Amino acid sequence: MRTSGGVAGAGAAAGAGLTLGVGTVAAEEEPDWPEEVTNAPNYSETEDLRGEEEVVVEVGAGDGLQFAPPAIWIDEGTTVVWEWTGEGGGHNVVSQDGEEFESETDDSEGFTFEHTFEEGDQISYYVCTPHEAQNMYGGIAVGDDIETIDADEAAEMEPTDMGVDIREHYVGVGAILAIVVSLIFTFYTLKYGESPNAKGGN
Repeated sequence: MRTSGGVAGAGAAAGAGLTLGVGTVAAEEEPDWPEEVTNAPNYSETEDLRGEEEVVVEVGAGDGLQFAPPAIWIDEGTTVVWEWTGEGGGHNVVSQDGEEFESETDDSEGFTFEHTFEEGDQISYYVCTPHEAQNMYGGIAVGDDIETIDADEAAEMEPTDMGVDIREHYVGVGAILAIVVSLIFTFYTLKYGESPNAKGGN
């Protein structure tokens, strides 16, 4: 049964003969994604799906809080079908920039929502609003005339260049310091038989 903008029922997307993008390769150039897309937990590169009339994006992939693939590159006129996995609770798909689209929130496996991207040469991105705090974002580049960066350059970007707060790495730095202090303490204990702060002994 088709809802407003969506199709309910398991296997609906598969029965429509849609393309999942399996076996596709990453583009030599990456669309210049907004940081919301590059901060998605499963983002590493863009799936180049140009040449396909319809493609599928899983909703609730991975740990249930991801879109997969999170970033795709398509042609003008391509239909994107989001298909729910049933994992991670209730999800929706809401555009943040570019073409406007919005699905209802649903948590059932097999529920789908689709949108045809009629306007080319644009970069759109979207979010699952119930899981925005978990960076459940996705991106869609449409057409050939878009802002791009070299794929190798994108892979070498520093975390701060991609919008990752450097303070998130303090945990690792603190762990290394703790290990160093522990090694120094152990050295003194083994060599002198006492803590370096001890003052003499019997």
